[in-house]
Amino acid sequence: MFLPKYPDSPTPPPTHITPTAADSAPARRPVPQISVSTGAVAAVLLGGVVLTALLAAVAVSAVSVAVAAVVLRSLLRDHHRR
Repeated sequence: MFLPKYPDSPTPPPTHITPTAADSAPARRPVPQISVSTGAVAAVLLGGVVLTALLAAVAVSAVSVAVAAVVLRSLLRDHHRR
């Protein structure tokens, strides 16, 4: 019922294709010129340095809070045992 119907005598594809002028060299689009000023590069670098410093400060603060929590828990546990 849903079988494909093939033609009785299919034509074979051509065996020899001659290249045309359009096939030999693809068309190239012109690349837009992008100019980057030194101020933009300096701003991006400065922003990266600031963000890295903030991330390091957050990490150090988190570690110090965790150490303080462990010390306080230990002191409170010893105080409750007495």
